[in-house]
Amino acid sequence: MNFLQYAVWGSYLTSMGSYLVTVDLSSKIGLFYAMQGIVSLFMPAVIGIIADRWVPAQRLLGICHVLAAGFMGMAGWYALTAGAGVGFATLFTLYSLSVAFYMPTIALSNSVAYSVLEQAGYDTVKAFPPIRVFGTVGFICAMLLCDGMGFQISCMQFLQCAAIGIVLGLYSFTLPHCPIDNSGGRQTLTDALGLKAFALFRQKKMALFFIFSMLLGVSLQITNGFANPFITSFKSIPEFADTFGANHANALISLSQLSETLCILLIPFALKKFGIKRVMLIAMFAWVLRFGLFGLGNPGGGVWMFILSMIVYGVAFDFFNISGSLFVNNETDEKIRSSAQGLFMIMTNGIGATIGTLGAQAVVNRFVFSQQTAEAQTAGWSTAWLLFAAYALVVAVAFALVFKYRHNPEAVK
Repeated sequence: MNFLQYAVWGSYLTSMGSYLVTVDLSSKIGLFYAMQGIVSLFMPAVIGIIADRWVPAQRLLGICHVLAAGFMGMAGWYALTAGAGVGFATLFTLYSLSVAFYMPTIALSNSVAYSVLEQAGYDTVKAFPPIRVFGTVGFICAMLLCDGMGFQISCMQFLQCAAIGIVLGLYSFTLPHCPIDNSGGRQTLTDALGLKAFALFRQKKMALFFIFSMLLGVSLQITNGFANPFITSFKSIPEFADTFGANHANALISLSQLSETLCILLIPFALKKFGIKRVMLIAMFAWVLRFGLFGLGNPGGGVWMFILSMIVYGVAFDFFNISGSLFVNNETDEKIRSSAQGLFMIMTNGIGATIGTLGAQAVVNRFVFSQQTAEAQTAGWSTAWLLFAAYALVVAVAFALVFKYRHNPEAVK
């Protein structure tokens, strides 16, 4: 399940920006990635509520994937037939409908995994990370397939995504049953709508955690949207035109996911040793390095900075995203866990990622796409990445000062 879950996403997430550049939609890259955040404002919570109360999570997971794959397939077919004349409105609409059903499956697949593991008597903190590794492996395989097949700057990446999504959708119906909350008694309107998860904001600890998750979520989609176009842009400079990285950005970026695979396995140790606050701080400072190294490197003599940026990505993503999901699971009542996971998605991939991608697009438009020469654009990219690094540093310092959490190693199994 995890392998296919992230193979769907990896088929286009890191390369879609480069395809959009080829069809003269470079100024719209931020909108495409922001749409993932916009739908995450409400769809994960809605789907989480349905999974908590009415439809078993594994069945709902299958329905969502089949619908998402169907719309992505239509987007790919439209782009393929339209060629260079692809229209923004049609492509964006079909793509938006697809991600509206895909984004909730990220939290939903976590809920399915946690439910199955708990029913089998496993400790999720220890058992889930090694399973989640297969998700990253799937992401890497999909990226390399996209690169190897020449889909990196082609709409065929959407059709690849759709094909994998159909397989996962059908497979989801064979997963173990996940129970729903059939408890009787009178329910308030809040109970009926599954809005109890939002009551977590009454707890200062959880409120601060969700707020900073949102602020850190700003960073999540920036490299997904702009790293590939950035690295590929070096092909326009003779000095770097023949370098491996400039011609195979997806393969280079896949090192990020390889790092992620290894870092997932460190999460149980890190959470037990350091606690959620220090783990989140490690992730935040890793984002500073992720962006800063992009701003200073190049695919030639400075390629080592790109490689180091890829390595720290595993810490930046996993120590925030996976650890945060486990923290939410452990700090909430089992009756609202799917809703709470949906709320975590709203704050990170919803509000945070939407602000981040739209803000990043404005920065890139200002410093990169407004420039007339390849050299000026390269300098603009450097400025943009360093600005993103400065933002991540400010968030890290604020989190260190504001978030209070007493870590008890004995409480972490």
